Amino acid sequence: MTLSMSVLAIAALLFLDFASFQPNRILPGEGVALLDALSLRWTLPVFAGALAIALLSWRPDRHAYLAILLTATTLVAFLPVLAGVFGLERAIEGLQHGRAALGSGFWLAGFFMALIMIEACHKLQAGIWLKLASVTVVVAGIAIAYSYGVLEKLSLAQEFHVRQRQFVTEMGAHFNLVFWSMLPSAVMGMALAIWATRSEKARRGLFGVLSVVQTIPSLALFGLLIAPLSYLANEFGWLRAIGVQGIGFTPALIALIGYSLLPMTRNAYVALTGTPEPVLEAARGMGMNESQVFLQVRLPLAAPVILEGLRIMTVQTIGLTAVAALIGAGGMGTFIFQGLGQAAMDLVLLGAIPTILFALAADALFAFLTATTRGAP
Repeated sequence: MTLSMSVLAIAALLFLDFASFQPNRILPGEGVALLDALSLRWTLPVFAGALAIALLSWRPDRHAYLAILLTATTLVAFLPVLAGVFGLERAIEGLQHGRAALGSGFWLAGFFMALIMIEACHKLQAGIWLKLASVTVVVAGIAIAYSYGVLEKLSLAQEFHVRQRQFVTEMGAHFNLVFWSMLPSAVMGMALAIWATRSEKARRGLFGVLSVVQTIPSLALFGLLIAPLSYLANEFGWLRAIGVQGIGFTPALIALIGYSLLPMTRNAYVALTGTPEPVLEAARGMGMNESQVFLQVRLPLAAPVILEGLRIMTVQTIGLTAVAALIGAGGMGTFIFQGLGQAAMDLVLLGAIPTILFALAADALFAFLTATTRGAP
């Protein structure tokens, strides 16, 4: 896999547009491949690194995979620098008000290199610290380049620079909505799962209702909540006083909780009912009552599967929260929908990329917690 990914990365850089220089944020520029965009002194390290990965993957061992991981990590951090240098050089040529947009070659090459990083970590059976170090190198490299102005002509960097304060506000709103929807969902999901383990009739009805909620399109559910919440807010002043209204945070919170309950409840139910009966009988034989059996035996054994449900719920909620911007809930979806309305794709990316990174970080955190509860290294 590593060999094929490195070859595809080289092909993307050779034959696809690495970047384009736009006169403004709306009008498209003419795309150029990497060799046409920059001189050999900038492009040679990239192709040399990708070729080195291909050669190392021919007969890999542990040392080879360490070298592959280091090289791929460096290239992922270096690609934005190349795009920034391209923008600066074009600006020097007399296009001071233009901006460099990232092309398909850039995104595909970065994607393939990221896959190589993941494959190398898998082959090395890397722990959390090595993975974290790799991600830190990429983030630090991009942050340093931005702080020194290397990326100032990138359209994505310019969109961020203009909206720094709003970016922080919307990121906080996104995190706030995710957190306050996850907390009650986790508690309610566990309670419903425990109820389902004690009543077969309750289990059938419960999962039927939650499955129906899950099938409703997100936009439709957000829309269905607007009218009843508006009515309640108008009829009861105390609801309006605590911030309940037809649009904004409240309907988004209710909808996100509704979507989160099925994966949380189902995983918790499977986990709690999956404890081997001989283990439970042994615990009862030791004199434990049912509460002790649940807290000291059933729940610890169920923890990895419950955490898996939390992981699914969190990643799903992070993505759906972006859609909630359509009803005024804020979050990174604000940039996504503003960009779509203005045909400004870099504004779309300003909202989409942090959302993706947020979801990946949450996924990695819960994967680490799940592996820890299972006793994995």
